[in-house]
Amino acid sequence: MPRKLKTLPLIALMALATPAVAQDESAEGDAAASEAETEAPEQSEAAPGLDMGRSEEDNPTYIKEEYGDWQLKCFRSEAEEDPCQMYQLLTEENGNPVAEFSLFRLPEGQQAEAGATIVVPLGTLLPENLKISVDGGRAKTYTYSFCNMVGCFARIGLTNADVAAFKAGVQAQLQIVPAQAPNQTVDIPVSLDGFTAAYDNVSTVQN
Repeated sequence: MPRKLKTLPLIALMALATPAVAQDESAEGDAAASEAETEAPEQSEAAPGLDMGRSEEDNPTYIKEEYGDWQLKCFRSEAEEDPCQMYQLLTEENGNPVAEFSLFRLPEGQQAEAGATIVVPLGTLLPENLKISVDGGRAKTYTYSFCNMVGCFARIGLTNADVAAFKAGVQAQLQIVPAQAPNQTVDIPVSLDGFTAAYDNVSTVQN
């Protein structure tokens, strides 16, 4: 409520600014201001180029459940059951978000049991690839697929052994190399608390 009370006078001043200046300049300005006031309702209905907002129900994603440090993020659809993926926002030691980890099942009988999308910051040295390890074990290396304004994406496949390691582990670790400091590495922790419960409820994505 306090924010609305502060904003409303500013909106009113913005709406009245043009007619007030016109009145000071000439009688012709008065007529233009009066005409503008008369036409205002029609213009507000059209609102060309303005974002008129939408209700929260229009948001295509929602959090269905939380399992430890993992969320089950679902996408509204016309299917009988909305598809859901596991999701974790990854932070650095000061709590600032630095990466994202999303995971989903794949149909049985494939080389990969699950697929994942990992987003790391722009400015990552792409030729050095992404490394993932669990509880200090041997890391696996994955290539990046593309970058956009959000960050750089790695779309990876996880084998049965990879998923088993995640289920049994305490913490995974992403390792990236910054482009401005190619002789250094940045380690990003991934909590595995709740991984198994979330994985048991995640959707299978059909190819």
